[in-house]
Amino acid sequence: MTPRGQQTVLPDVLGDGLRIVFCGSAAGRASALARAYYAGPGNLFWPTLARVGLTPRRLAPAEFREVLRFGLGLTDLCQTASGADRELPPGADDPAALRAKVLRFRPQVLAFVGKRAARGGLERPAGAPLRTGWQDARIGDARVFVLPSPAGTARRYWDERPWRQLAAEA
Repeated sequence: MTPRGQQTVLPDVLGDGLRIVFCGSAAGRASALARAYYAGPGNLFWPTLARVGLTPRRLAPAEFREVLRFGLGLTDLCQTASGADRELPPGADDPAALRAKVLRFRPQVLAFVGKRAARGGLERPAGAPLRTGWQDARIGDARVFVLPSPAGTARRYWDERPWRQLAAEA
């Protein structure tokens, strides 16, 4: 359950002292149906984690809880709705809950998976300029990194270089 008392679409995968917690916008339709993170057929999240060395092999979406073994965690900014970013209801993002999780679990890095998640989590206005890579902002002791979205619908913006940078520097 979320702090607002609503049912979550996907459970958080968090623990104390993780190296990186990945925070997406919300579960997409395929992920909500599969009850697994980044389950869309064109999503590059799982193959990219393996290619850049954050996991020793490509995990299947159904194995999402295994990320804890590699010092990684998963959450979403909006946990009570699913679908494409443009389909999410206004006010569904919960940056306060995200901040509370980061302060509680104290990951070294909070990595936003896509600029929409970063704008919401950092409480910046929609359309505000934002670059991928390390940010000046911190949440608690966690450094903040913004990644390009691995969603199939964002393929024209795809760039694996920031993912490699995160893996090398986190």
